[in-house]
Amino acid sequence: MKIELKRITVRDLVEGYEDNQEAGVVAYDGKLDVRPPYQREFVYKDKQRDAVIDTLRREFPLNVMYWAVQDDGTFEVIDGQQRTISICQYVEGDFSVPIGGHQLAFHNLQDDQKDQILDYELMVYLCQGTDSEKLDWFKTINIAGEKLTDQELRNAVYHGPWVTAAKKYFSRTGCPAYVVGSDYMTGSPIRQDYLETAIEWINDGDVDGYMAAHQHDPNANPLWLYFKKVIDWVETTFPKKRSEMRSVKWGPLYNEYKDADLDPAALEKQVATLMADPDVTSNRGVYAYLLTGEEKHLSIRAFDDRMRRTAYEGQKGICPGCDEHFEIEQMQADHKTPWSKGGKTVAENCVMLCQPCNRKKWDV
Repeated sequence: MKIELKRITVRDLVEGYEDNQEAGVVAYDGKLDVRPPYQREFVYKDKQRDAVIDTLRREFPLNVMYWAVQDDGTFEVIDGQQRTISICQYVEGDFSVPIGGHQLAFHNLQDDQKDQILDYELMVYLCQGTDSEKLDWFKTINIAGEKLTDQELRNAVYHGPWVTAAKKYFSRTGCPAYVVGSDYMTGSPIRQDYLETAIEWINDGDVDGYMAAHQHDPNANPLWLYFKKVIDWVETTFPKKRSEMRSVKWGPLYNEYKDADLDPAALEKQVATLMADPDVTSNRGVYAYLLTGEEKHLSIRAFDDRMRRTAYEGQKGICPGCDEHFEIEQMQADHKTPWSKGGKTVAENCVMLCQPCNRKKWDV
């Protein structure tokens, strides 16, 4: 890759700046593509954005940017999108920053203050190379201190019509996936968490495999339709919304139980009962437990040290499974009456078993 250093003023950078949302962002008299297909969304927080402007005002050095030179003589941002948009938005008057105890937008500044910002020189490396070289460069350089997420890297590697289409559904602030699924999801659409989760659900966790197979598809409709089916099934099966639902891996449950004959009213009673059970320490696991019957999802409360000691002394260190004596450190606490059969995690229901007998699930 050929790299050349160039100095560009803020005045030149912001010339022709336009943010056309889905259609992209351009600057530098329309010659700079600020958001190429492999780029992330704007993720800077207010403090980071303000710091960029403060750097310009104080004439401190701003981190170097990288632009790729296109065959037609135009450019696209490899590194520096967040800083570029911050600068352009400020000059456009989209936000204000604290200066001298006041919040001042660009149009509030004195002419000399405006000129000081507009005449600031940015250090830009112009890079020429193949698409693969540009993508590799994009993955390895530090993006303004914000580490790329795994999904942002995948979007770069598999960029194409499918990624562009998928991001419209899953990767915008207020995107369709957020509107229908925010009560059942964690993470941020603009950091690609929604997109990554949807692909994990539809393809058994293999995100790279799915994106590689669909990279050149003209749209992402199958993924979007699948996602909506998952959310519709969740809302129908468990109609009462709870905060714990955001941490459930709904996709695998839908894939296995979407055709099961389930009674939402009966399930809701069980959910409420389990949520109130002090032995259940993982409320988010209640939903998976009710469908799979696997207690591991509930993280049943363990017997505490006092309960263990009381049971051990009462047994005189004898394991009822094999009638052998063991030190307490060699034994494990278990429920006399299994939790699934109504047994509680209380001293009266604690039995100490040696490890081999406990592994056999000895029933006393």
